[in-house]
Parts: sequence; structure tokens; C-alpha cells
Amino acid sequence: MGTSTVRADETSVLPRSFDVAAPLIERGEGIWLIASDGRRILDATSGGAMTTCLGQGVPELVEAMTRQAEELAYYYNHHVTNEPQERLAERLLEVVAPEMARVRFISGGSEANETALQLARLYHVERGESERWRVISIAQSYHGSTMGTLALTGRRALQEPYAPYLAHHLHIPPPTPRHDPTGEAALAALDRALEQVDPTTVAAFVCEPVGAAALPAACPPPGFWEGLAERRDRYGFLVCFDEIVTGLGRVGDWLAAHQVPIEPDIVSVGKGLGAGYAPLAAVLCREHVYDAIDRGSREFDLGHTWDGAPLSCAVGLRVLDLLVERHLPEHVRQRGPRLLEDLERAVAGLGIVGEVRGRGFLLGLELVDPRDGASFLPVELDAADLVERTALEHDLFVMATHPQRDGYAGDQVLLAPAFVASDEELAEMLGRLRLTLEDVERVIERELR
Repeated sequence: MGTSTVRADETSVLPRSFDVAAPLIERGEGIWLIASDGRRILDATSGGAMTTCLGQGVPELVEAMTRQAEELAYYYNHHVTNEPQERLAERLLEVVAPEMARVRFISGGSEANETALQLARLYHVERGESERWRVISIAQSYHGSTMGTLALTGRRALQEPYAPYLAHHLHIPPPTPRHDPTGEAALAALDRALEQVDPTTVAAFVCEPVGAAALPAACPPPGFWEGLAERRDRYGFLVCFDEIVTGLGRVGDWLAAHQVPIEPDIVSVGKGLGAGYAPLAAVLCREHVYDAIDRGSREFDLGHTWDGAPLSCAVGLRVLDLLVERHLPEHVRQRGPRLLEDLERAVAGLGIVGEVRGRGFLLGLELVDPRDGASFLPVELDAADLVERTALEHDLFVMATHPQRDGYAGDQVLLAPAFVASDEELAEMLGRLRLTLEDVERVIERELR
């Protein structure tokens, strides 16, 4: 195109933001993105969506894609199956989640969470409890952009203007160290929600075991999970974990579910499963969920065009092999605590930084008002956008979110580097982040005078 950035009035693409010129990225090398003008940008977010866990330019994945495309690129799995799909399902249950019983492949995170909702609903219908349809979820969350998954968040700022299309689910405040360090307040809110609608109408509780885009690296305390498990047993709803981000090693285990004292009934995974080389996600369920359908209608009919496609599954199979061969979840588990310590040192002394969190290669920090070191920043400042734009000036891609309007959290900054990032690259990432936040702090302090 002869330019290093593209504005909304210069493209035929319907852009996300009409006011920001987007860098034109030409190629990638590991955790680096190279713009059309040769500018090298350090990617601290695994492709911007916590997806490219193996980095850019992985020859083994290119080879796997090419080989499968030459044999069988696509066929809809409504009436047939294919070898990559069968092998990947078997490997996921063997390596990632032996506690699960079956796998359904889909093409992305929103579709996976939508499928999890459908599976939870069908489980109850097959058991003669068709009145169960409601979902309760943690308000400060993000589960996808379809109308079904958008209803799962309690963030009004995300739901508007689509509210007329959304199901009326219930939401509880997040159990965070700031507001609810024991999780008791969240459990009390869950009890009130159950009483409000009648527990026999509740199909599922949906949540991220470790927060991602909406509350990065935040995890409810053990007491919350124990209380949730007790209420599941008492009232009969299912627990569904959204592990689109945290699954496949991001937090140092194959699943974040393995780090909390509760066993979910349904888990959705994605992003890292395709590693950015193919649109791929999966929903895994336990034996009792599968058995309800097996003993009932014996059919789970709804699906998407690319569900279980051979090309995508061949990529997923090779991604899983590379994660195993290179011991990357173990590497993330071992390196993660030191990376969190490095992050804490990198942001030390900054008045706009509050809580700093990290699990594996998923890290988050909260921005606060420097005047008291605790309050949320004013909504109109939109500090998250300022962080992203300033980071790009330092040739760094980070992700930030701006949830103050919803009242559950302040501006959040997220880091999710590829598992293959070297120590030197991680140090460079944190150094650029420090420079970014220093610049942002100066701007914010000036605006707050």
C-alpha cells in the first residue's frame, strides 16, 4: 500500500477504531512484528489476542498446514469425520484433560463459549429439567462477541447498544483482593441471585478460573471455589470454565482448572490451540454431561462451518505436539513467578500502578489515581487507550481495558508474551513498559491538576 499506517478513510476494511491509524504489519519473527516501513515492534500480547503462544514464523506449523492441505483441506463434519480431528481429540484427553470425556471442535472462542452454553442447556433438557436455562456469571468478564456470549458479561459498556438482543442472565461482583479478598461477598451475591430466580431455573455458572482480557491474571480465592462447588451440588447447575485464554499452558498448567479447588463440568479452550495459524477452539465435557445426551436424544446437532475441519485440527495437533516436545507449559510454570517479580520491579515507584498480578505468562496490573494510590482513574481520561497508544510509540504492543464505567475495576493493562520469548526479550518488554507507564503517568498527573 506504500504506507506504514492505515487510517479509516484509507481502507475498504470496516475498522475497529475510526480515529486511530493502524500500523501495517508485513511479517513476524518470533515475538517481533515488522511493519511495512521496517519498524520492529515487540509483541507483549501474543498476536494482540493472547493467541500466538509459539510466536510467529514456526516452520513446523507451516509444514503441517501444507501437508494437510494437500491431502484434505476441508469437509464439513456433519456427516463425516477425519483423522486429524480424531487424533487431536484423543491427544487432548490424554495430555491436557484426562478428567474430561469428549471434545467438540469449533473455530473460535466465542463459538466455543456459545457451544458450552448449548451443551449445558441440552444436558438439563435431556434429564427432564427443561425449566433450566438461566446462567449466572461473574460481572467483570469477557466471554465473546456473539449475542449469546455477550449476555454472559455484566459490563454494561460492552453490552450496549446490543442489550435488546441479549438473554437476561444474572451477574455477581468479582471476588477481587480490593473488594472481596475471601470470596464471601461473591458467594453471598450468588445466593441472592439463586433466590431471586429460583435455583431450579439455573442451568450453569460460567466464569474464567483466571481472568484474561477483563481482569487479567485475577483468580478468586480458594474459599469462593469451595463455596461454588457446594452450591453446585446443592442446586444441580453445571460449572462451565471459559479457558479460551488460560488453556494450553498460558498459566503454567494445561488448564487453569488444575490450579483451583473445583472440577468444572464443561471447559472451553482456544487461542493457543491454533497458535494463530488456524481458527480453532474446543469444548470439553465430563462423562456425566455426555451420558445425559447419550441416554437421551443422542444428538448434539448445532454447529459451525469450520467445526472439526481437517486443516485446523492438523494445525492443533502439531501445536500440541510442540508444546509437549518443548516442555513449554513446564517452562511457563517455572519462569512465571520470576516474570511476575520482574514486572513488580519494573513498575515500582509509579504512582499510577496499583495491584500487580501474574500467573504463568499472563500478567496484569491495575492503574489507579496517583493522588491516593487506590481510587479508579476518572472515566473520561480513558487511561487504557492512552497506555496502548503510548506503548506503540515505544514500539511495544500491550493490551489494556477500560471498565470503570461498570464499577467493578479500574483500567487494566495486560501482558501475555509468547511462551518462546527469551529472557532478553522479556527484559526488553518490561523496560519498554516502564518507559510507557512513565510517559502515561506524566500525562495523567497533568490532566488531574
